[in-house]
Amino acid sequence: MASELERVRALVEPITADLDLDLYDIERRGGTVRITVDTPPGSDGGINLDTLSLATRLISRELDHEEPITTQYTLEVTSPGLERTLRTPAHFQREVGKDVTVRLAGHAVADGGARRVDGKLLAADDTTATLLTADGDERAIAIADVDKARTIFEWGPKPKPGKGPGNTKSKNSAKDNQSKSGQSMKEKQQS
Repeated sequence: MASELERVRALVEPITADLDLDLYDIERRGGTVRITVDTPPGSDGGINLDTLSLATRLISRELDHEEPITTQYTLEVTSPGLERTLRTPAHFQREVGKDVTVRLAGHAVADGGARRVDGKLLAADDTTATLLTADGDERAIAIADVDKARTIFEWGPKPKPGKGPGNTKSKNSAKDNQSKSGQSMKEKQQS
């Protein structure tokens, strides 16, 4: 007999396919069933709110009609966001080429080794993910040994030269100079 989530997946997959969406993940945490949908891999841009709203209505109607879950639950239909959780081999395969952070399970950490590994995801298959670390080393990680992983999104542009936190010039430097000299521009013009 199929589990609740397998029954939900069987009902949701045709809906997402009709909407030209990818069923990214289905999970149940407590009383919440979270269905994560996204644009197909390689698409320009992400999912928009109108499409997400339509998917929510269609999925909700189908689940209400078929009742694959016998207990009370809250349905949440969402996008994976910019920093995506990587839980399955398919998730890792989809995100090849992106920066990721991986936290290894305790049993997978070698003596003195780091539990967290950050780097560019070079390759992924059904059992392993290969990362290029900042040191330039390639590190193969068994997906079964991953406690938690996600993509890393670089927020905002890099600061322009002279505009970073170390810049001591301020917009108020003219006022600062004025207060040091004790004369305002009006006073200088009148004299």
